[in-house]
Amino acid sequence: MNNPDNPQKPSNWFEALNCAIEGIIYAFKTQKHIRYHYVIALVVLFLSLFFNLSLIEFVLFAIAVIILLAAEMFNTAIEETVNLVEERHHILAKNAKDVSAGAVLISSMAVLLMGYVVFSRYIYGPATGVLISAERFALHISVISLLSVLIAVVAAKAYFGKGTPLRGGLPSGHAALSFSVWTCITLLSKEPYVSVLTFVLALMVSHSRLLKGIHTKFEIVMGAVLGAGLTFLIYYVFSMILR
Repeated sequence: MNNPDNPQKPSNWFEALNCAIEGIIYAFKTQKHIRYHYVIALVVLFLSLFFNLSLIEFVLFAIAVIILLAAEMFNTAIEETVNLVEERHHILAKNAKDVSAGAVLISSMAVLLMGYVVFSRYIYGPATGVLISAERFALHISVISLLSVLIAVVAAKAYFGKGTPLRGGLPSGHAALSFSVWTCITLLSKEPYVSVLTFVLALMVSHSRLLKGIHTKFEIVMGAVLGAGLTFLIYYVFSMILR
């Protein structure tokens, strides 16, 4: 391993490979966003096996994920270089970091777009078929779902002893209700574009709670999982009963 106080240029391909692996390990250890992306990439790649993607779909999605991870590492490299050259706050240093972060954001959007194109036909088809029988009672089921999510949030906060029904504590009530609404609209409209737009709105509502310091990321994620999961479960159970 190279001494950080006295770095040496790799003398052969094996040492160069070792340096590259050390760079990956360093980025993984020091950058939480890279860790998140690695975990998400691993989960999604396992999902690709579950949905039995075609070879072309798998390759295209894998390339998109690899580009995102590479962009994250380039972003880390640029930040480290800028910090080495300019320790003080400087507008040019900020611009360099912002541009590199923007590249990561664009790569993330590309992965989301590719994931939507690849997985949408595997998700919307079965969900639409299962829930078609519940259309006559759609409004009734939606009201029951929203009330059930609200009751579940209150019960969870009472159990954990923190927060009020819609402020603070585990889970986030705003995230739970907004993702419940997103799930209802997705299942009722069966329109991918409407689903994407309402998903973005649910994310914005949840993110506002994080920005205000009312909830932690974990509380928001758990709220989103509770809201979407319970709503889908209620729709699924009703669709089975009404068949």
